[in-house]
Amino acid sequence: MLPLWIALQFLSSLPIRLPGMPKPQQLGRSLLFYPLVGLLFGLILYALNLLLAGAPMLLHAALLLTVWVLLSGALHLDGLADSADAWLGGFGDRERTLTIMKDPRSGPIAVVTLVLVLLLKFAALLALIEQGHTLALITVPVLGRAALLGLFLTTPYVRAGGLGQALADHLPRRAGWWVLGLSALGCVFIAGIGAVLISLVGFVWLRRLMMRRLGGTTGDTAGALLELLEMGVVVGLALV
Repeated sequence: MLPLWIALQFLSSLPIRLPGMPKPQQLGRSLLFYPLVGLLFGLILYALNLLLAGAPMLLHAALLLTVWVLLSGALHLDGLADSADAWLGGFGDRERTLTIMKDPRSGPIAVVTLVLVLLLKFAALLALIEQGHTLALITVPVLGRAALLGLFLTTPYVRAGGLGQALADHLPRRAGWWVLGLSALGCVFIAGIGAVLISLVGFVWLRRLMMRRLGGTTGDTAGALLELLEMGVVVGLALV
């Protein structure tokens, strides 16, 4: 169970405390539980959605989005902000992009990116609530965190050392592919194939951008991938 607690501590703001520093092998196995963390988030959001039935629609969507952000402690939004600054400020240069990504300060590009992503996510949530398509609240967090597993299965990690390198080096790959496949099948069963197809297209496109610029991924670009995929899926589902 320790890999599950590691995944929960890393991906969530829940009060999880580990007994000590995990071994690299345990860190790698924790990736297998990322979709399960997403399922937990999805069930919390779906339960909150039921509790908010009858509330004003705008407030309903705003509260769902707020809890969605709080569950992860804005971890992935931070990665999105750093990636946005680095992507445009790096001017296509790999080393400059990686250097800017390490700067903890956020520039105007990061702020604008965060505002647009959250605005689109809020508007899409509002549309899904109005349409009654709220099963997406369960599947989208699963797909976002399954995408992190898929990213580490298929993409080199470009920063030597650190947590991300341990995850990449010690991920059980055969088990990872099984978990990824079962997560996709579960999402299809719950809410149909549309969300899975949208996330797959987004994943392929974003991974291609990472490979072209960096030759792989970093923790920040992984967070950006998750946020952009979640936003893209809820927007896509709201439009169909």
